[in-house]
Amino acid sequence: TGMIILVLSSGLAFFISKRFTKPIYELNAITKKMSNLDFSTKYTVTSDDEIGMLGNSINSLSENLENKIKELREANMELEKDIEETSKIVEMRSQFISDVSHELKTPISLIQGYAEGLIENVNDDEESRKFYAEVILDESNKMDTLVKQLLELMKLEYGKREFNNVEFNIGELIKEVIRKCDVMLKEKQIEVEYDDTKEVYVNADEFYIEQVITNYLTNAIKNAKTINEKKKIQVKVEETKKQKVRITVFNTGDKIKDEELERIWKRFYKSDSSRNREDGGTGIGLSLVKAIMNNYKNDYGVNNKEDGVEFYFELDKRQ
Repeated sequence: TGMIILVLSSGLAFFISKRFTKPIYELNAITKKMSNLDFSTKYTVTSDDEIGMLGNSINSLSENLENKIKELREANMELEKDIEETSKIVEMRSQFISDVSHELKTPISLIQGYAEGLIENVNDDEESRKFYAEVILDESNKMDTLVKQLLELMKLEYGKREFNNVEFNIGELIKEVIRKCDVMLKEKQIEVEYDDTKEVYVNADEFYIEQVITNYLTNAIKNAKTINEKKKIQVKVEETKKQKVRITVFNTGDKIKDEELERIWKRFYKSDSSRNREDGGTGIGLSLVKAIMNNYKNDYGVNNKEDGVEFYFELDKRQ
């Protein structure tokens, strides 16, 4: 009888012990995961005793810790964004000041020189004074244009511009840009080939795309030369198989040297004597094109052709 009671007592003690120790082991495993920032496992409460109360407390602690850590991570991400934003702004200001300081030296020197000439009456005839005043005004306008373009370029390069994308007929926009350049085209006796009857709709910011087309066209006008008794500019709009529209602007003239094909996209780079101060350019037109196209993540570039140069860029086709 004693042996039977002893065996039964041992079995009962083992069962009761197992019943109490199992949830404790389970809670211990959960807390270990919590220490490793793993809050995926929760304790299943099956009783109202002390173990159940402890399980509820651990579940509540786990949930609170998970929420707090999530908030901390989000706050940290925001802080990193703010730091990155601040760094970009500092870098943008530094680059802007550097560029402006470098590029405004020449016009400021010219303005200063001609202004001193006016004050000291170096030439006292009316025609000379008028010429001096015109130079000062011209250089002032160039400085104003340069600063505005630089600001715009900086904002584009550092992602500070939001595009107002709409659907529009790219053919109509090209037609309008050609019309605006009509005086320059006639003055340089350049023939323009463009099929203005074609209607192709794209999705983009019309203001910025007009800048791209204007830069390409004015660049072509400045560099167009007579080749095989022809001095022409050819503009094409072609739809590609990738739901893209490719716009090309070709001009007859000298080819761009291979080593300059990449450099021409850098700000202030002037590849030859035709791109000097007298042509009215600021040297950042193609940099603007690059910045705009990079924002759209669309292709752009330049190719040397048999009798001239062809610039191109792509836009998203209307869906």
